[in-house]
Amino acid sequence: MQRKSLATMACPVAQSLERVGEWWSMLIMRDALGGITRFDALQKSLGIAPNMLTRRLNGLIEAGLLEKRRYQDNPPRYEYLPTACGQDFRPVLLALLDWGNRHFAEDGRRAVIRDRITGEIAEPLMIDRHSGRPLTDPAFERVYLNEPRQD
Repeated sequence: MQRKSLATMACPVAQSLERVGEWWSMLIMRDALGGITRFDALQKSLGIAPNMLTRRLNGLIEAGLLEKRRYQDNPPRYEYLPTACGQDFRPVLLALLDWGNRHFAEDGRRAVIRDRITGEIAEPLMIDRHSGRPLTDPAFERVYLNEPRQD
């Protein structure tokens, strides 16, 4: 079954999913942002078939989230490093981790975000940079720019 492309949709969520909507892609980004950047290490961490990993890595490179860099010449070996765009994906993964812990971890939190300096467990919260208010506040709404409002 062929997956429908979301590339022509104007919605930023659809545009984002076009680039990282496959679950393997998100897990690859999780590992790459956590420092697992070499093909063999990614394959071992994820338990993914090499051909699938190659396809997903190429897609993430094409989407601008990863950069392929040679670290060995003979035989040629590569690592896959998050670009600035890929680094900006980190809060998305942290939000998914928090959401998954709250709603799907049957025995409580499975993974947490910890402050390396203090050792304290962080509790993710997305806020508005200008007001400091949580974006879950009902006063915030999604509005599409340059399109008529549809209520």
